[in-house]
Amino acid sequence: MNRASSVPHPVDPVVPPHVSVPGQMSHREIMEALSGLLLAMFVAMLSSTVVTNALPKIVTDLDGSQTGYTWVVVATLLSMTATTPIWGKLADLFSKKLLVQSALVIYSAGSLVAALAPSMSVLIGARVIQGLGVGGLTALVQVVIASMVSPRERGRYSGYIGAVFAVATVSGPLIGGLIVDSPLGWRGCFFVGLPFALGAFVLLQKTLHLPVVKRPVSIDYLGASLIISGVSLLLVWVSLAGNEYAWTSGTSILLVVLGLAILAAAVYVELRVATEPIIPMRLFADRTISLATLASVFIGVAMFGSTVYLSQYFQLARGMSPTKAGLMTIAMVGGLLVSSIVSGRVISATGLWKRWLVGGMFLVVVGLGLLGTVDETTHLALVGLFMAVLGIGLGATMQNLVLSVQNNVAASDLGAASSVVAFFRSMGGSIGVSALGALLSVQVADKVTSGLTGLGIASDGHSSHDIPDLSTLPAPVRGVFEHAFGASIGELFLIAMPCALVALVCIMFIKEVPLRTSVSLADEVAPEATEELQTR
Repeated sequence: MNRASSVPHPVDPVVPPHVSVPGQMSHREIMEALSGLLLAMFVAMLSSTVVTNALPKIVTDLDGSQTGYTWVVVATLLSMTATTPIWGKLADLFSKKLLVQSALVIYSAGSLVAALAPSMSVLIGARVIQGLGVGGLTALVQVVIASMVSPRERGRYSGYIGAVFAVATVSGPLIGGLIVDSPLGWRGCFFVGLPFALGAFVLLQKTLHLPVVKRPVSIDYLGASLIISGVSLLLVWVSLAGNEYAWTSGTSILLVVLGLAILAAAVYVELRVATEPIIPMRLFADRTISLATLASVFIGVAMFGSTVYLSQYFQLARGMSPTKAGLMTIAMVGGLLVSSIVSGRVISATGLWKRWLVGGMFLVVVGLGLLGTVDETTHLALVGLFMAVLGIGLGATMQNLVLSVQNNVAASDLGAASSVVAFFRSMGGSIGVSALGALLSVQVADKVTSGLTGLGIASDGHSSHDIPDLSTLPAPVRGVFEHAFGASIGELFLIAMPCALVALVCIMFIKEVPLRTSVSLADEVAPEATEELQTR
């Protein structure tokens, strides 16, 4: 490694002289800066959770379909996924505070457009803009915290992130459900995040003061463009195949071949051409980063791909209002809240993290398997218990997987490494939401067609793919749709379970490296990590 880079970076003159350099901040100073960061993280989480229970109503009002429902979610995930590594790399080159504030502004602009959207196409476009901002917030908050706190102490503060994640996850559906059931309607769900974004912007301006790296900048525009294009093509393919065209059609093959070719070109550019690659391929020489990245893909598929359809289960299979559907998420988020805080504090106290990752991922596998048994008749207490198991597992896994990667990289690569994990987790989530959404659409349509035929009611393909307003349907027809959604959504969890099992295997092979206790040296990594890299 280049030891010259271990000299502390010059501090930007705009940083007040009373602010300590990273590694020397007091707990009070960290908590003051953390207040704005956590509020920014709350905004990012709220952007998806607040509309969860509003989606069935949104799609109904805008005359959408199951494919439209999926794309309202996928649009945000896609833009968030494609831009996460770019935000992470920019954090290694520019002012982190300015970048977080820019992400807040982009998110706010997308929210305004979404709130005023007259059609599904405009709404999906607005969700793309929101995703750009959310991608920045998701990647940058982790990077900024890592710039202030050593890996050993980071578990303590990661617990706060997990708590905010849990609060946003549980309050988002509740807030969204209440807004949808109020005179504001579903459009109010997109306005609600704006005051929080403004508050985060102001708090960051007042409390966050970090050294700014001053060095020549070379932005990898070509690599960024290729990554975004390749990922986008594959996600478009996986979300539309089976509905708009057959999986083995010429269009399907063309999208796959073109997407893979563009991503292969992106890898070449990152390896051979780019001076400052968006995704430094040398990071994958480290076993922890490679396995954590692979695990992140499958965690994303299992987590996002299955849980995003829970609101449809409660509203369309169980006939709940958006508010009641939001209340049902408390079981899962309560488990996530407790496990994230407890695991973070214990990890900070002991410096040992792998047992929490393994145990948490095992519970994710179990939780998905249990949820795979539900249908429209399952007792709600059992559904809540199954969700709690899944939440406990996710709380012990998500933040701590990022921590294991941050512990193995130099400070100069912190942004890129953190965003790589977030990028692949989001990509897995996008693939999971797209693929499982397409599968759900086909399964529901088949069950609805079969059920209506059994009632002696003719059904065309279009009506079987529509998401109906159940309150307007006759009881027998309503029962057909409730069974179709209940049974089909339960099957999604069973399909997601093998992905979680693969993630568990990857985590078991990660080598545990004791957490570092300093962030002051730019190239400091744990001795075990350094030894492992030198043996290659």
